[in-house]
Amino acid sequence: MYQFQGKVALVTGASSGIGKATAISFARAGAKVVLASRGIAEGEKTARDIQEEGGEAIFVRTDVSKSADVETVVHKTLDTYGRLDCAFNNAAIFQKSSVGMVSPLTDWSEEDWNYIIDVNLKGMWLCLKYEIPAMIEQGSGAIVNTASVGAIVGVVGSPAYSAAKGGIIALMKAAAIEYAKSGIRINAVSPGSIKTKMLDNVPADLLAQIQAGHPLGRIGKPEEIAEAVLWLCSDKASFVTGHNLIIDGGYTAQ
Repeated sequence: MYQFQGKVALVTGASSGIGKATAISFARAGAKVVLASRGIAEGEKTARDIQEEGGEAIFVRTDVSKSADVETVVHKTLDTYGRLDCAFNNAAIFQKSSVGMVSPLTDWSEEDWNYIIDVNLKGMWLCLKYEIPAMIEQGSGAIVNTASVGAIVGVVGSPAYSAAKGGIIALMKAAAIEYAKSGIRINAVSPGSIKTKMLDNVPADLLAQIQAGHPLGRIGKPEEIAEAVLWLCSDKASFVTGHNLIIDGGYTAQ
């Protein structure tokens, strides 16, 4: 069991899936948790669930592609709890509905491309931009960014998603080097296929193919990613920074 008593964790994309599982895991480990997402009802419910278990949590409606929203949630974290020890920058979208689940690169409009990049990559930069100064102030902190196996191998029909996730890994490495001497560790996790809302609209036959494509023969669970995030944020990973931890059931080892 990880120990985060007295620590404060900020989780974006916290209303469902990996973000929700990680927020709950932080709270169960003793952290005070700030949940950020665009999904108000789901985010507020997760905060209530944590509180009913005896944990401390607040929800702040946040669109990570908007600078003012990200600045607000970080300031709200500091105003409420006085510090920011851990940040899990997880908010992301796979595709814009207008282009369907997958579409050839040449069918993408500039508007659709920008939308994916704004949330997935620009949003990650904005989170770092406002989280890092708070951690510099206290002389310590740990940040984990969600990338994807789509940053490691090609994902047909999802060029903007793959480009954004690849950019996240490069951004993480640059930031990790830049702020290591400030006592801040910055890493990434790259999940394979995980049972989240992103897979809800995938046809059953395609889902079966996805599952079979993982050597372990199954799709991952959000809690399995949460476990890795807590480790990376914990003192047990005190010598780990600039690392992309792939959690994919062996998918990219093939």
